[in-house]
Amino acid sequence: MPDQTDILRIGTGAGFSSDRLDPAMELVEHGSLDAIIFECLGERTLAFAHRDMQLANGTGYNPLLVKRMNHLLPLCSHHNTCLITNMGAADPLAAAVRTSEIAAQCQLGHLNIAAVLGDDVTHLITPDVELIEPECTVAQIGRPMIGANAYLGSQSITPALTRGADAVITGRVADPSLFLAPMQAHFGWTHHDWQQLANGTVAGHLMECAAQVTGGYFADPGFKEVDELARVGFPIAEISRDGSVVITKLPTTGGRVDSQTVKEQLYYEVHDPSAYITPDVIADFSMVELNDQGDNRVMVCGAKGRARTETLKVTVAFDGGHLAEAEVSYAGPGALNRAQLAGEVINQRLDKVHGSVNERRIDLIGAASLHASAGKFSPDSKDIRLRCALRTPDPEEAANVLWEMEALLCCGPAGGAGYRGHITPSVLTYSALLERDRIKTTVEFIQA
Repeated sequence: MPDQTDILRIGTGAGFSSDRLDPAMELVEHGSLDAIIFECLGERTLAFAHRDMQLANGTGYNPLLVKRMNHLLPLCSHHNTCLITNMGAADPLAAAVRTSEIAAQCQLGHLNIAAVLGDDVTHLITPDVELIEPECTVAQIGRPMIGANAYLGSQSITPALTRGADAVITGRVADPSLFLAPMQAHFGWTHHDWQQLANGTVAGHLMECAAQVTGGYFADPGFKEVDELARVGFPIAEISRDGSVVITKLPTTGGRVDSQTVKEQLYYEVHDPSAYITPDVIADFSMVELNDQGDNRVMVCGAKGRARTETLKVTVAFDGGHLAEAEVSYAGPGALNRAQLAGEVINQRLDKVHGSVNERRIDLIGAASLHASAGKFSPDSKDIRLRCALRTPDPEEAANVLWEMEALLCCGPAGGAGYRGHITPSVLTYSALLERDRIKTTVEFIQA
């Protein structure tokens, strides 16, 4: 049994950019946490942050940062809980400055706010850099690059923690590394303690998606029941010095934690369980053991670790041009046939009248649209939403999609209604690898 006198308690405050606020506040108020982690950054989220920075008066950090900090900083200060987040996105320094301003407004001038810098490697991405997917160079993408960020590891954060940071704002840090950093700082693990790093990475991976491990994404009525899903609680990790962890939640919240929810999250987004590659360690999940202790408590241990890679993954973001999306509804008898005909009309009009050259997508929502490539639709569907989407650098081509979709209302087929259409900026993201020693990180403290 782990030594209960040296248990680190970490909570998850968010599992993606737009996650809920109240479960995080409840965790800080009642969870006796040493740290709370807000994991709010995906590839497209970061790409859009780069795009937003280029707009007039745009900011490169998470749009919910101000609201979250206004609510969480006073609670974290009162309960002596360190807040760590990648809400800095494309501009962690500006996010840290804004956080320090909020702390001052909340009369929390004693807080030490740290920004982790160095993940932005745009200056290192030359036209000849090879992309992993697709297999081509940056130049061959043929679109303007808007930013590039390396996945930093826990060692980028630990200097801030060892220097007494109350809140740490990062840009692109690998999701489990956000959780691994306070473990390293607390237990004194080195960057070569592969066994502990692997176990800590498992804990971070289980925690990184918040309610997914406490029953949220697990819920499937009639197959996998979850109580009080509207009040699903966010998870707590109780980490021991050897890296073994107990995943749990507050007893007053909804959801569930058991071996089933933990197993599902353990293999979430894992391509090779024997080689889960992070900036900190290559972790082997294949021999992990779960011990369901009941009362929403599952112990997890047994990961193996080996030396980290000499390269870091980089997300390279490009301007995706204009994304045109438009929809029209068809209902009643023959709805599927009329919607299919409408889709054929749109394709013909865009091809022959407008000379559209970019790939488009026609979806029949309500008739297996998510699996349209299978070519199987329900003939009994009587409520269909026809959707056309097209990505293009040409604003006129984007406008033609909306024009032609709305024209269906009079030009037929019969019964089209409820038109909606909009054009938004879009981004594309691809991956590359850079040598680890080319990427330098720093920590900058900002006094509230």
